[in-house]
Amino acid sequence: MLLATTNDQFHDLGLKAALQRCLRPAVGFDRPNDVLKDPDLDDEGKRAILSSWASDASAVKDHPAMRWLLGAPAPVPLAEVLEALARLDRKGGSPGPTAVEARP
Repeated sequence: MLLATTNDQFHDLGLKAALQRCLRPAVGFDRPNDVLKDPDLDDEGKRAILSSWASDASAVKDHPAMRWLLGAPAPVPLAEVLEALARLDRKGGSPGPTAVEARP
C-alpha cells in the first residue's frame, strides 16, 4: 500500500485511478505516536506511514521542519515523526539512530 501525501495525487490521477494504485490518506492519525499504537498495523505498515509522513512530499510550504500528511488534521514537527521511526526501529531490534543522533 502506498500513501497519498498530497491532494494533487488525487486530482492528477482521479479518485478511481488513485484507489486502483492503492493510494490512500492516513485518516485517523493525528500524531506519529498514533501510528505506533495502532494494533491493526504491522511494523511494515507503520514504517510506510511514518516514512511517508517524514517525506519531503509532506513538507509544509515555507516550514520545512513541519510535515502534514494527507488525512491528518494538522502538521506535526518532523522531529516527532523521526523519533517515532526511531522508536519503531528500536522495537524491531534495528539499531537505527534516534532523531537527535541523526541531526548533523
